[in-house]
Amino acid sequence: MTRRPGIPLPPPKERRRLREAGALTQAQVAAQVGVARETVRAWESGRTTPSGRKGEAYARLLESLTTPSAEPYEEPAAPRTAAGRTGRRRQPSAVATAEAPEPAEAPEPADALTPAQAFDALYAFCAPALVRQTYLLSGRRELARESVERAFQTAWQRWPEVAVDPDPASWVRATAYEYALSPWHRFRPRYRHPEPPPADAADRALLDVLLTLPPSYRRTLLLHDGVGLGLPETAAETEASTPATANRLLHAREAVAARLPGLADPAALHRRLAEVASAERLRAPRPPTVRLGSERRARFWTRAAIAFTVTIIGATALTVRTAPTRYEPPVPPGETVQGIPPRVAPGTLSDKELKLRKKLRSGTAHGPQRLLPESR
Repeated sequence: MTRRPGIPLPPPKERRRLREAGALTQAQVAAQVGVARETVRAWESGRTTPSGRKGEAYARLLESLTTPSAEPYEEPAAPRTAAGRTGRRRQPSAVATAEAPEPAEAPEPADALTPAQAFDALYAFCAPALVRQTYLLSGRRELARESVERAFQTAWQRWPEVAVDPDPASWVRATAYEYALSPWHRFRPRYRHPEPPPADAADRALLDVLLTLPPSYRRTLLLHDGVGLGLPETAAETEASTPATANRLLHAREAVAARLPGLADPAALHRRLAEVASAERLRAPRPPTVRLGSERRARFWTRAAIAFTVTIIGATALTVRTAPTRYEPPVPPGETVQGIPPRVAPGTLSDKELKLRKKLRSGTAHGPQRLLPESR
């Protein structure tokens, strides 16, 4: 089904301008239209074109923003959560199965927020789901928490760059995935032995299948069928071409379907990934703890760099102080000369030498003052 021709769709830049003029975030637009936030971002950047019923709903929403007198297009109100917030309809994925209530929408840049507040908002929005994603990626609970914490520590150290990024959530997610898939973890003593598998047999089977996939296939499958990104967004985040990403996705689905025929349908696989991710009690540390750890790491490496620089300067100064100021030729090795016996080191005298020494000493003390050689 295509979009109705009676509702024109503005250019990508105009779509973003209309959304910002209506004081709406991408998450709010995605909730009203019924798509993922990444899809709205792709529509506004021009990477993809809205179509079908979702495209019609998006066009009606933009049309309502174009006419100030018209009421904004909204979908039926969602039921309120236990915390009193209005729940937004979002795509069920491994990201959406949180253990605790999450913020209803992604943090948007705001002049009133301090850097720490903006970082805490991004962390509260992304960290709970990102821990579960990295668990599916690595199969280790502690490594999943460590990967997310290290990714946000890096983000806090480079916050001026992350804050102006078009999608800071994707920036942090890519950093966490890279750390979780690093091959150097196998040399760490704490990661040489496997962790206890999930309690449910079906969860163990799915996690075993995921861990047998190559890391690039596993990451592509998780981003597309778990997180819910489109194929172009998945290709961009994995730094691969769209055809290569499509091949990885197809091969990964075939490998999962060969071991688990019930998950041949992408929708069923999407649902099972969410269930396995939400079954584990994985909690991320609090944002102030992450920021404090990042600042401590930065201070440690700064001091280590200063100490190393001082050591190099001291070693250079000592070398300059003790180095010779003129050329000293090396001493040549000794050579054996024919006809001259080598000098013998002094040692114990023989009986003949002792007798001669005794005779000389007695003759010098009691004999004439001058010794003359005797003729024979």
